[in-house]
Order: sequence, then structure tokens, then C-alpha cells
Amino acid sequence: MDQEYERRLLRQINPQNVPTEAGQAKCVSATCSPVSVKSGDRFIPTRAGSNWSINFHYANENCRSPNQNHKAKDASSDSSKDAVAYTALLRNELLGAGIESVPDPHTDDRRQAVLSHDSHSLFRYTVHAKRVPFDSDNEVSPYSLSPLSNKSHKLLRSPRKPARKISKIPFKVLDAPELQDDFYLNLVDWSAGNLLSVGLGACVYLWSACTSQVTRLCDLSVDGDSVTSVCWNERGSLVAVGTHKGYVQIWDAAGGRKLSSLEGHSARVGALAWNGEQLSSGSRDRVILQRDVRTPPSAERRLQGHRQEVCGLKWSPDHQHLASGGNDNKLLVWNSSSLLPVQQYSDHLAAVKAIAWSPHQHGLLASGGGTADRCLRFWNTLTGQALQSTDTGSQVCNLAWSKHANELVSTHGYSQNQILVWKYPSLTQVAKLTGHSYRVLYLAVSPDGEAIVTGAGDETLRFWNVFSKTRCTKESKSVLNLFTRIR
Repeated sequence: MDQEYERRLLRQINPQNVPTEAGQAKCVSATCSPVSVKSGDRFIPTRAGSNWSINFHYANENCRSPNQNHKAKDASSDSSKDAVAYTALLRNELLGAGIESVPDPHTDDRRQAVLSHDSHSLFRYTVHAKRVPFDSDNEVSPYSLSPLSNKSHKLLRSPRKPARKISKIPFKVLDAPELQDDFYLNLVDWSAGNLLSVGLGACVYLWSACTSQVTRLCDLSVDGDSVTSVCWNERGSLVAVGTHKGYVQIWDAAGGRKLSSLEGHSARVGALAWNGEQLSSGSRDRVILQRDVRTPPSAERRLQGHRQEVCGLKWSPDHQHLASGGNDNKLLVWNSSSLLPVQQYSDHLAAVKAIAWSPHQHGLLASGGGTADRCLRFWNTLTGQALQSTDTGSQVCNLAWSKHANELVSTHGYSQNQILVWKYPSLTQVAKLTGHSYRVLYLAVSPDGEAIVTGAGDETLRFWNVFSKTRCTKESKSVLNLFTRIR
């Protein structure tokens, strides 16, 4: 054997015992180990303390950065759930884990919980003293054509809930010039006929979600007035327009004509709410007026309970109670007959604009406070008790419940300008959407209850699929179709 090759080979096996070229000198190079270890001609690795089940499963994930892992999980939530199901199936067949349902891999630590479901060793040797009947859960029937156990069959037949997907980007963006950055106004509403009404400066525009056509309903500049609130009736045929001078105008959307102009307020009307043929309006003059649009304007009810501007109004789904919020930090509940509030809540520390009645639980009312409060609060109006509250970290501007699930969405202002989707009653965040550069002051829900539109002082309207049961996969929109200017 070549001496040079033999020297290199011995140096790799035991570098301490190989003489250097300088002639039997003591090795002081970086390749020599400072510890004297006697080794043979074989390398025997030390496997003490190894956790094979975890290390084997995360072998592919550890070679990627945390950002890559996060992106991969977001992009392939279905495949991650398949991997969890496959892991559970292997544990049933190899370790007898007895898993009958697929765990939800929504959180990062649940996969590890599946792996550590029991404390069985990787390999076990057992002696059965008595044969288990073939119809047991852990035994395979001799008449079955499948090699899997009954537990694994139950695992494969277990219902699999599809992973929740909420897009982080809006599916449509409309330019809305002159959309006011005013917390106390309500300038966006979505009708049952799929028409979006938007108050821009002195004009009200209607945008059709079916045809994307834009029409101008009215222009108040001829009267030196401006729009401060808009609200559709339940049928989607009439739109009420509140003005800065205190008028409430009723417009026929199909005919594009004004039906009436109601007086009574001495300051701007920032909140409107329909209840059948009755219209409630809240103003900076601290008064709430209730009027039937079919009767003469003189027939009205005046509700006086707030000490500052009324900025939020919502009727309950059963049309029996009206909730009002004001700049005096008060949340009041009125019935359809009394002139005094039947309930008053004073827990908020800032203006209460965000109000929403639950369509799933009778008497459940949600409200949100302004910058000094930042809290979501829930009330049982049947008993007058406070239920829950949570600090959102930002000014709460709007609230809306989902029609399909026990969830609600909130829009926020200072300082994060975010949109949050919550589960109730756990109050866990399902999604956080960002994109507006100003306070998200306006919110409306589509008539099918699956999409929302948000407006802000950045003069944009953004459409989000928030409560969709399945993600819509329609034709892709071009940039020109996405960014449409309302004129």
C-alpha cells in the first residue's frame, strides 16, 4: 500500500497517533484533538437522548427558516392536515395509539401534541395471552379486505372540517375621493338590492356590485349642504340621507328622485337607522327623532337621553329595541313605546359609535369604545347585565355580526387601523386584515352576508371576503378593473 495514502487514512482514523512530516513531533495543529481518546477502526455514533418521533417528523422543517415554514403552512393548510392524518394513521397501525379523529393542525403546537399523544415506545414486544375477538376496535376482521384496524377506519371516516381561509388582501378596491375622515359620520351602506351608497362631500353615489356601474343620486352643493350619513331601508328601495344642516332626505333609488325632506334637527345628522317604515335619526343636537315616512312630518317621537352628539344607532332584529351610542360615552337602549331609555350602560370610557345586535342570540348587544376605551363589550339586554369585554388595542369604529356563524368583525382607528374577525363567545381572533392607511371609519356587509366593505380617510373603499363559506374563485380582475374611480 502506498505510504502516503496509508498515512492519510490513519490520520482520519486517529490523527493523534500519526507522526507528522517533521518527524515524530507532537501535533499542535488545529486538526488534532486536545483530548486523548482511544478509538478503533469503526465510528459508533452516540444516540443517547434522541427523540426519534419528533426529530424524524421535523427533519424537513428544520432545514428551512421560520419564515419559510410560516409561508409553507399558510400556503398548504390542507396538505398539513393530510400530513397530520397520515401521522395519526401510522401511529394507529404501528403503535396502537387508538386515534379515531383527525386533530386540527390550525395551531403550531397541535402537531406535536398528536405526536406525544401517548407514551408508547417506538418498538414494543408483547405477548397476548388470549386472542382478542375480531370485532374489537383494535383487531382486523378476517373477512375484511383492508389491512387497517377498525380504529384507523374510524379515523379515515371521521368528518374533516375544511381549513378556514380568509384572504389578507381585498378582492376589490374603489377610489372614493372626498370620503371624510370623521369618526362621527356614517357614509357607507349596502342595500338588499346589492347597491352600495357612499356619501362623498356633497354628493351621494350608488355603486352596483352586479354591474360595477356608478350613478350619482343627489348633489347637495346647490343648497350649500353636505352629506353626513346614508342608510338603506330593509327592502333596498329607499335611501335616507342625513345632512350637515340637520335635514333628513328620503330618496327613491330606482327613480333617482327625492321623495321628502324632513326637518327637526338643529345640527348635523350623523346616524340613521330604519325600522320597517319608521326612520330614526341621531344628531349633534343630542336628540333622536323617530318618524314614519308614510305620515306627515309632524308625527314624530323625540328621544332625549344623551348629553352629547349621537353617533351610533341600531335597531334589534326583532324591531323592538333601539340601541344608541353617543359622544358622552353612554350606550342606551330604548323600546318602541317609551320616551325614556329602558337601559343605560356607562362602562365605556370614550364615544360609542360601534353598535351591533347579534342575529343568533336574542337580546345580545355588542358595542365598542373610542380611543380612550378601545374595548369590545357585550351586553345581555334581557337582564341588563354585562357579559364580556376585551381590549382591542385600537379605537373601535364599527361592528357587524356574521349571518352564517357566531362571529363578528370590528374595524379600528388609532393606532393600528386594522380589521379584526372574532369568534364569539371565546373572543379569539380569526383574522387580522390591514391595508388602510387611515382610520377604518366605515363598514357595511353585503346582502348575502359573506363580504364586507370598509372605508377610510385614505379615500378608498376596500372589499374583503371575511365570512365566506368557500373562497370565491372567479375570473381574475385586472388592475384597471380593481382600481375604479368613482366620479
